[in-house]
Amino acid sequence: MVEKRKVYTSFQELPPREYMYIPQGQLEVGRPGSFSRIELVHISIALLVLTVAFALAFSANQPPILGFNVSGFLLALPLSLLGMLTGFILHELAHKFMAQRLGLWSEFRIFPLGLLLSLLMAVFTGFVFAAPGAVMFRGSARAEETGRIASAGPLMNIVVAAVLFALVPVIGLVSVFGRNLDEILIFVCFINALLAVFNLLPIGPLDGRKVLAWNGLVWAGLMAAAVALVVLRFSVGVLFPGL
Repeated sequence: MVEKRKVYTSFQELPPREYMYIPQGQLEVGRPGSFSRIELVHISIALLVLTVAFALAFSANQPPILGFNVSGFLLALPLSLLGMLTGFILHELAHKFMAQRLGLWSEFRIFPLGLLLSLLMAVFTGFVFAAPGAVMFRGSARAEETGRIASAGPLMNIVVAAVLFALVPVIGLVSVFGRNLDEILIFVCFINALLAVFNLLPIGPLDGRKVLAWNGLVWAGLMAAAVALVVLRFSVGVLFPGL
């Protein structure tokens, strides 16, 4: 007799093994770029919460709980969304696609407590410590493959930051979302460079620890590039007077 699968009506009812950790049993690897429905739900939830959290932080001169700036929040939303799409989504997709390319099952899973903490910190302090979740992968991954998967995320942030920074001097003063486009590019460049530096720190569960364990030269090259982009962000006024 086949056991009937239990149907859960909310994430709160799901046991941790089903919403966060790697599932058991035979899994379909899928071609690079394939997504499951539950993964798309998790990505959407993380993107929504982080966009709101960072918009609160960007628009706050004081903790939002002490004085919510509605107009500033609405103005910051598009900028926050752009930062999360490039800095967070592309980072996680780079991990996922690399794992799939290596023949591993790979999907993004949210960390509900981390998302809640991110939102609460934005509301009560005006700062965000983002811990939205992670890309899980399952299969026989060797140390080299684990290192390549870990390095894919920060590398994506570095590439995005470098490309956007290169566009700054040729964009001009086109206005988008009430801001000059060059200012938006510099902002998104900085977000991606900063995320690359943070994720490359060789501590805890961060990508840097796995990359360093695999190849110290690769780790050093990525970290140097990320730090250089952060430094360039603060050199914009010197390199491009008038911006």
